[in-house]
Amino acid sequence: MKQQTLKKEYRFEGRGLHTGLYSHLTLKPADQNSGIKFVRTDLGVEIPALAEYVTNTSRCTLISKGDASVSTIEHLMSALTGLGVDNALIEVDNGEVPILDGSARYFVEAIATDGLEVQDADRIYIEIPKEVEVQYGNTGSYIRVEPADHFSLDVTVDFNSRVLGVQEAHWDESIDYCKEVAPCRTFCFLHEVMYLAAQGLVKGGSVDNAIVVVEHPVKDEDLAKLAALFNQPKLEVTPEGYLSNLTLNFPDECGRHKLLDLIGDIRLVGGYPKAHIVAYKPGHTLNTDTAKTLRKLL
Repeated sequence: MKQQTLKKEYRFEGRGLHTGLYSHLTLKPADQNSGIKFVRTDLGVEIPALAEYVTNTSRCTLISKGDASVSTIEHLMSALTGLGVDNALIEVDNGEVPILDGSARYFVEAIATDGLEVQDADRIYIEIPKEVEVQYGNTGSYIRVEPADHFSLDVTVDFNSRVLGVQEAHWDESIDYCKEVAPCRTFCFLHEVMYLAAQGLVKGGSVDNAIVVVEHPVKDEDLAKLAALFNQPKLEVTPEGYLSNLTLNFPDECGRHKLLDLIGDIRLVGGYPKAHIVAYKPGHTLNTDTAKTLRKLL
C-alpha cells in the first residue's frame, strides 16, 4: 500500500462544540512521510498529530505545543484514517475544530468525492511488538492491542443505560467507513448537558450535532431551558428515550460513534497500526493513554 494525500484543499467553518469558538479549517495536501499536522494559523504554531502532544482529554482530545492548542481533533483524525489519508496539513485559526454535525460525515463526503492522491512512498504501518493492555480498574474499562496483519477494532459500550443498553461496533479496512461509521454523531446524557451548560460548556451544541440520551423523567421547565440553550421553539422526549428533533442514523449510532472516536484517537500512534484493538467502555483518556503506551514501544 502506498501513502496517500489529498488531491486538493478543503475548507470548513463553524463553531466548536465545547468552546463555541467560531473557526475556519483548511485541509491541505502534504508531502509523503510528513504525517498529519495541525497548524494554528493565528499563532503560527505547528502541532504534530501524535500522542505525546495530547494534553487534555476532558470530553474531547486536545493537542498542544507551548501555548498553542487545538481541541476536538478526534472526528477529523478519524475521517482521515477511515479514508486512508497518510499525509495532510490542517490549518485552523482558532482553538477548536468545528463540530459541524457532530460526526465525520462532512469531512469524508467532501474528500471522497475527489478521491486521494497516491504518493511514491510505502505506507507507514505501525508494527506492534507484543500484546498491550491498558486498564482503568475504577471503571473496568480497558483497551487490548494485539499484533495482527491488518488494522481492526472492536468496541463495546456499556453505560448501564436503559436507553442505550450494551452496544457493540466493529471496523476494519474492508468496511465502508463513509457509510457505516462517518455519519455517527456524538452523544451525551441529558443530565450531562444541563451540568455542562451550567459550567459554560457545550456553547456550540445544538440538537443537530449531538444525540441527547434521556435516561430519567424530565420536568417541563428543564426541557424549556434546554430548548432555549439550543435555540429551539420546543423539545420533547421520544418514546425511545432520546431528545426530539433528531432521528438516529443507526439504532446503535452511539456505539458506532465511540468506534469513530477510537479510530481517530488511536491514529495518534503515528500511522496505521498492524493490530486488532479490543476496547471495552473506551473514552478519550483511555484511547490516548493507549496510543501513548504504543508510542513508547516503537
